[in-house]
Amino acid sequence: MRVVITGGTGFIGKSLSRKLASKGYQVVCLTRSSRPSDISGVRNVVWDGESSAGWLEHADGATAIVNLAGDNIASGRWTAAKKKRILDSRVNAGRAVSEAVAKAKVKPQVVIQGSAIGYYGDCGPEPVNEKSARGDLFLSDVVEKWEASTDPVEEHGVRRAIVRTAMVLGSGGALAKMLGPFKSGLGSYLGQGHHGVSWIHLEDEVRAIIFLIENEKCSGIFNLSSIHPVTFNKFADTLGSVLDKKVWLRTPAFVLKLALGQMAEEVLLSGQFVMPVNLIAAGFKFNFTDIGDALCDIV
Repeated sequence: MRVVITGGTGFIGKSLSRKLASKGYQVVCLTRSSRPSDISGVRNVVWDGESSAGWLEHADGATAIVNLAGDNIASGRWTAAKKKRILDSRVNAGRAVSEAVAKAKVKPQVVIQGSAIGYYGDCGPEPVNEKSARGDLFLSDVVEKWEASTDPVEEHGVRRAIVRTAMVLGSGGALAKMLGPFKSGLGSYLGQGHHGVSWIHLEDEVRAIIFLIENEKCSGIFNLSSIHPVTFNKFADTLGSVLDKKVWLRTPAFVLKLALGQMAEEVLLSGQFVMPVNLIAAGFKFNFTDIGDALCDIV
């Protein structure tokens, strides 16, 4: 009943740690900070983000390793150095997990490999699922290499589930950055606003990861995304309605591109309508399928 989480002190990782601990798991969070965890039943262990040094003993015989580590993709303009950090932070963490599995005397039962729906690129109005082709954006390339970084664990007989996560809605992450402007009546549509917003409530994200840990038949790729994606215009209108604020501004695409460059093109102005076909087929039930219900619950 031990789960090791890379990125365990982040937005998703912290909620996952808390839920696992409440279910009786021993949780080890790998972090660059020496600060102890403030969650009962969770232990923080310092690591370098690149190797199994310092935490191999925790991987040995673990129930699961959950790899969520990665530099924030939405924190400003993508310079060459920033793009390198986005890629290297993910690939290096994955290689460290593969190294730990290779060295472990008793192999972990499962590796949950973090990933993202950016794999599919900018898809237009057509829905996509786990069988859909890879896109041609920078993030598509990052995600492909991120997933491949833990391919070697399967050579050791370890089950692996890849979780391509949509925008996670909770008290943090992308939504936290939007709430200030929307609460003040300065929320805005982005570009034409017809691009898809695939989303998942943080509660369902955590439940889905634990579901994949605990179900031995689950391996392969799983989209972690609500069954009802929306356009950005619909998302903005719904968030405004929940906050009782009318959305009347629209930020032109060229303004976003001038300010944020490629990051705006791939994160703010591109989208997908993603369906979680494999997760539903495995028997997972979402608690939140309506964007309005999800935002009301959080806000």
